[in-house]
Amino acid sequence: MSVDNRVYIFDTTLRDGEQSPGATMTREEKIRMARQLETLGVDVIEAGFPAASVGDFEAVAAIAAAVEKPVVAALCRALPADIDRGYEAIRQAKRGRIHTFLATSALHMEHKLGKTPAQVLEMAEAAVRHAVSKGVEVQFSAEDASRSDPEFLVEVCNRVVAAGATIVNIPDTVGYAQPAEFADLIRYLLANVKGAEKVTFAVHCHNDLGLGVANTLAALHAGARQAEVTLSGIGERAGNASLEQVVMGLGTRPNYYNLTTGIVTEEIFPSCRRLSGIIGQPIPPYAPVIGRNAFAHESGIHQHGVLKDRRTYEIMTAESIGRKGAVVVLGKHSGRHALDAKVKELNYKLTDDELKIVFDAVKELADRKQRILDEDIEALILEKVLRRPDHYALQFISVHCGNVELAPSAVIQVLVDGQVVRKYSSGSGPVDASFNAVCEAVGRKPELEEFHINAITGGTDAQGEVTVRVREGDATSVGRGVHDDVIMASTLAFINALNRLAKKEGDRICPQL
Repeated sequence: MSVDNRVYIFDTTLRDGEQSPGATMTREEKIRMARQLETLGVDVIEAGFPAASVGDFEAVAAIAAAVEKPVVAALCRALPADIDRGYEAIRQAKRGRIHTFLATSALHMEHKLGKTPAQVLEMAEAAVRHAVSKGVEVQFSAEDASRSDPEFLVEVCNRVVAAGATIVNIPDTVGYAQPAEFADLIRYLLANVKGAEKVTFAVHCHNDLGLGVANTLAALHAGARQAEVTLSGIGERAGNASLEQVVMGLGTRPNYYNLTTGIVTEEIFPSCRRLSGIIGQPIPPYAPVIGRNAFAHESGIHQHGVLKDRRTYEIMTAESIGRKGAVVVLGKHSGRHALDAKVKELNYKLTDDELKIVFDAVKELADRKQRILDEDIEALILEKVLRRPDHYALQFISVHCGNVELAPSAVIQVLVDGQVVRKYSSGSGPVDASFNAVCEAVGRKPELEEFHINAITGGTDAQGEVTVRVREGDATSVGRGVHDDVIMASTLAFINALNRLAKKEGDRICPQL
């Protein structure tokens, strides 16, 4: 295919995706995800919003130094101070990009910015010129473009293209557009913006009406050549267009779109699974492309067709997105070399000391569980090695419950900032008793808003993955725990959520500029 048919994948999982409630990541988690995105083959990683906080600045700078192939973008408002801060964050990147934005709809200009259209034109041009002076790629986004006056949008694009922006992004910021009209808007801009043939038009579509992917694909078909997406579609409100759906939509219908990407599709499912493990949010079973039901067939007619020829009911293969059947490769008699090979196959890089931690955990699990699957290994890596240092760490828990008159009870021992604390509590059930004991030990009592439990693999000896969401005042946090004992998994998830709350309290926030 010609260069004109190449679609560039701009991944904003670490910026817009992280703004999804409960999806906050630590700097170390962001770096791990950025490296996986590089393996996946994304063209651009939007690493964060450096002016938002010290933590965000440091994460963007660390990602800029950690990856080599992707462009690393920093989001900045159309303000000199924001742009200066963004540039400092990406200075170490092999290829850096300043992504500056300004609202262009009448609604936003009047009620949010308090600016006239003429003032917005001047601000947009000045911001792009200032960003261009830094000597890096510059992208401009017209926030709320889908609700902007098309003629005014052309004026904005003319000004920023003349000022030196090489990527112009047309966002459907609130998921308002319909596919046909959004495609018409892209065609209109391509036909009327001066110098449109010299720049890349991008789209950033939200999913408020469930049309994020449809609008993105329609825009690409109309001539846009950069898709702004996130893994699993995470993001503000109802989320963003999902990377996996956009990429596989293009790949499954090559004769219709005649477009290609640089994505290594076999890394799609491993990437989404890694994100799920980091943010503690399970992949929904009915999620297109990556959900566990996406390649499951229960209907007899469907089963018959698939057995004859999988193409009867499957438009893509599980292998094409990196999904594999459960294969037993490790057990209690496996050696460290076998584990090392499996860890590398799962695309993790562990030191010898970290490998030993996982090896010991595998041996311990193998004494209780007959089959050790890929998902078990990955869960152990995330739980035993990659979890950040904690304010609160579980040492042991003992729970009593049953259909007797005595109330369920729990005795717990935790380290609280290095100090041993042991507490007893009761509750309406074993999980409630465990959580109450944790609260007694750490001296805080958040509200439990959500509790989900999922078996990582099949079988009665499967490891349980528990995800909780807690609220303390205005702060919310998601925690994740994995163990073959569901009470242990629940307690670990609750403590993980408390640790994330403690981290939020420790973050220093920069003043808004």
